[in-house]
Amino acid sequence: QVQLVESGGGLVQAGGSLKLSCAVSGRTFSVYAMAWFRQAPGKGRDFVAAIDWNGETTIYDDPVKGRFTISRDNAKETVYLQMNGVTPEDSAVYYCATPSRPWSVDLKNGYEYWGQGTQVTVTS
Repeated sequence: QVQLVESGGGLVQAGGSLKLSCAVSGRTFSVYAMAWFRQAPGKGRDFVAAIDWNGETTIYDDPVKGRFTISRDNAKETVYLQMNGVTPEDSAVYYCATPSRPWSVDLKNGYEYWGQGTQVTVTS
């Protein structure tokens, strides 16, 4: 059974930083892409960033480019999202996700397993 557990959310002032973590269990972490999505109140779930199975390729949604960094530690079976220069518009529940197929090259689609989410609130 695949399980994803996010942590690291909280309250942060605009311009500050936060680092989210997502620990994965239940399968071989190192062969699957990982991604972060977010959902603000009253809005749909939006793609934020993704990283391929070996960490060589990363992609970002335009609003977070240059501010957020996705990374992974295959030995710890954990993916991270370093968030710098946050703004109130970054406030949302952040979810990590992983696809059903290993070695996926489509880093924006095919995500089947999701965590429970962690709340990030940015104050102005």
